[in-house]
Amino acid sequence: MKIISWNTNGLRATAKQGRFVPLFKKYNPDVLCLQETKVEPDQLQPQVRLVAGYHSFFSHPKEKKGYSGVAIYCKEKPREVFYGMNLKGEKSRLDNEGRLLGIKLKNFTIINGYFPNGGQGPHRLEYKLEFYEEFLKFILKLRKNGENVIFCGDVNTAHTPIDLAHPKANEENTGFLPIERAWITKVIKNNFIDIWREKNPNKKDVYTYWDQKTSSRDRNVGWRIDYFFVDKKIMPKIKKVDTIQKYLGSDHCPITLEI
Repeated sequence: MKIISWNTNGLRATAKQGRFVPLFKKYNPDVLCLQETKVEPDQLQPQVRLVAGYHSFFSHPKEKKGYSGVAIYCKEKPREVFYGMNLKGEKSRLDNEGRLLGIKLKNFTIINGYFPNGGQGPHRLEYKLEFYEEFLKFILKLRKNGENVIFCGDVNTAHTPIDLAHPKANEENTGFLPIERAWITKVIKNNFIDIWREKNPNKKDVYTYWDQKTSSRDRNVGWRIDYFFVDKKIMPKIKKVDTIQKYLGSDHCPITLEI
């Protein structure tokens, strides 16, 4: 099974550039997880919304159009599809931005997440950290219930200095704050493995996001903030993990996992 995860930074724009359909033709994923789609399904052209041979699912904000959003295309019909973390009461606001979509397949549960950015003030950092904590509780509960969990997407945090080009300059910036990085460490301590780094412990200069305003992709001045995390017990089944850094169409590149 091949899974591709990609922050498109606007699915309509990616499709308009001619970068959506070729992804299926060139890489033939069994599951494609997209983040930051910024669209509702009825706004998509039929060839983007409905891809032959795939089931497609979309999650988008309940209130703010053209913001956030995730999508999953999969060949296998899921035994269950879930939107968000099913949070109740005051915490339900964490499910309102269309950031989480999951499918339960025969052998695996795959969760696609576009995690909050901590910028735009202290309230958004607080929101991000709360989202992080509730998400970890959510996947631990899934595992306790017998699910083999894989989660992927734009986590919006680089874990260690090797994961971004200029770590020293970003120590006080969201996306590399100690409190954000500590959550990823906590995830790993709970036996969810950052599979790319596990397979490439010392590899430098591999990033998944580059700032468009400064043309940083041309200079490979980037951040590795897009991940596949897998339950430790799945590790023996992993065949390959990679980044497709030369595939254009977004300020992020696709990442792949083969099981």
